[in-house]
Amino acid sequence: MNKLAILLIAATVLIQTGCTYTTRVNNAAGRPTIYEDTTSTGAVAGIGMESQDITSMTDQMVRDMLSNPILAGRNLAPRVIVDAEYFHNEGSTRINKNMITDRMRIDLNRSANGRMVFIGRHFSDMVAKERELKREGMVTEGTIGSASAQAGADFRLGGRITTQDAVRATSGMASRYHLITFEMIDLETGIIVWSGMYEFKKSAQDDVVYR
Repeated sequence: MNKLAILLIAATVLIQTGCTYTTRVNNAAGRPTIYEDTTSTGAVAGIGMESQDITSMTDQMVRDMLSNPILAGRNLAPRVIVDAEYFHNEGSTRINKNMITDRMRIDLNRSANGRMVFIGRHFSDMVAKERELKREGMVTEGTIGSASAQAGADFRLGGRITTQDAVRATSGMASRYHLITFEMIDLETGIIVWSGMYEFKKSAQDDVVYR
């Protein structure tokens, strides 16, 4: 076999090898981005807490709090703190707690119509800096006048997220039971003036990673 024939065979092998290698690369276009209904199960779903769970849970808690006469039926509207400071995640579900408490506070504030007043304790540093600038004469007083101190609260939200998991060793099928509790605490006496509870259980051959 002459050298030219050997070179032709080698070139053919290289071309075929190259083609075989490139066909293993998945160059298909990705799935187009779509908007999904936050109150329904999306295309990616597992056994953790998802958007439909958060919207359903917070809607239920808001309705329940607004129907409570201690919170929403007083002649003088109570001052309330709703944030994640004392709302603890003790379960195996990875979740940003602020998604729950922020949605609840905003829905309550929009629906209460003055029956409750909400204290932004998570903004206290911002308020303190502005008050200091005013007292030092660095800026003028605002149109609503000055106060001797920041507003105190009557009630504050507390609660926790707990879960119980089970996995079938033979198939990898997993289930998770969620129990989420909410309680409104009297900040003078520690009395629980309102309690709410939301629970659900999901099962799946779970391959979803929550971030």
